[in-house]
Amino acid sequence: MHPGTDAPATTGPWPGLTERVTSELAGSLNLRRTALRLLDLLRPAFADWVVLALPELRTGRLVLHGGAELTATTPVTARVDRERGLGHVLSSGRTDVLHVDEDAETGLEAMIPNAGLRAEAAALRPADVAGIPLTARGTTIGVLVLVRGTRRGFPAEDIAFAEKLAGRAALAIDSAQLYEDRTHVAAVLQAGLRPPVLPELPGARIAARIRSAAAHLDLSGDFYDVLGSGDDWLVVLGDVCGKGVEAAVLTGRTRQSIRTAAYFDRRPSQVLTALNTVLYEADASRFVAVVCVRLRPIGDGSSAVASVAVAGHPPPVIIRAGGTIEQIEAVGTVAGVLPDLAFREVDVRLHLGDTMLLFTDGIYEARGADDFYGMDRLVELLPGYAGAGPEPLCEAVEQDVCDYLGGRPHDDMALFAVTWGR
Repeated sequence: MHPGTDAPATTGPWPGLTERVTSELAGSLNLRRTALRLLDLLRPAFADWVVLALPELRTGRLVLHGGAELTATTPVTARVDRERGLGHVLSSGRTDVLHVDEDAETGLEAMIPNAGLRAEAAALRPADVAGIPLTARGTTIGVLVLVRGTRRGFPAEDIAFAEKLAGRAALAIDSAQLYEDRTHVAAVLQAGLRPPVLPELPGARIAARIRSAAAHLDLSGDFYDVLGSGDDWLVVLGDVCGKGVEAAVLTGRTRQSIRTAAYFDRRPSQVLTALNTVLYEADASRFVAVVCVRLRPIGDGSSAVASVAVAGHPPPVIIRAGGTIEQIEAVGTVAGVLPDLAFREVDVRLHLGDTMLLFTDGIYEARGADDFYGMDRLVELLPGYAGAGPEPLCEAVEQDVCDYLGGRPHDDMALFAVTWGR
């Protein structure tokens, strides 16, 4: 192997290729499709064999795209020498051109760090190998490895042309990498904030619904949680200040703070006090509205006591089995903006067939053609679902609010229902 040849161009010029690389790669934010399209544009006209070497942003490992099979992806497990071949192009950002003689036993390993792919390129010997850096935003993000077989060579004008192509391709690949990385971050964030799977509560049935204002993001500032064990459970429903990613981050902090506080003391007043302290010390400009309900059976389990405390949140409504509606008188300041807040608990009794409905303000403040949905409309709806159970009740309320909206935008909406009795 020795430095690249000065062989004359035998296949240029390349009319329209630069424009095609620019236009056909610009619209894709999928890294794999972008790489495949680039390889397809270059082979076989510009080079006999092509590999695109890209370090992954998240793992740092090197992945080779292409070869004889353009759709192939090959991870590199061995360390790449930064002083030679592919590693040198990546670290220096400078093009490297090599000639591999027909009888050379080695010589390709530095530029093609995979035995299978190296054998494919070796079949073209004598061959010329060009490692072209892909540079975007001042950083070498990958290498385009081009191989030309017998007597094609890489004259200087073709190397200059390949560097121009690589510059155009690098912008598209960089955009696709950033998009995929951000998509991954969003997916991880969403997975951590997704509403939990509802547990089985002894002696009770529960159901919940969340409808995000930004449905395409699947991120909501409303949240619910259920935690506890045995005959002592805490149900939480809340609404954080703001929207989008900032609200999602605050939601995660709030849920975790509540879970930690409830681990030590499950009384709703104490959970809200701890939450207020944590949020106030972290950022006094953001607040959270929360309702906490502690459920414990009484006697033989035919009834339960529900201890309710609220922090700037609408109190729950009870739909008695016989159809009577009771609105719980519970009040409290939102958590996170004032120090040293105390919260008061209100105890109510749930009998067999009674349902307690928790809801965020996105329900009664849903704006239709003329006005808000309103508490009066909600209270009028509920008696018709007495004894129906938590799931039909949540479904009915959500559907009625959506019908009232008539397709108009809405805030985050959350519902949680507990029916005592199996």
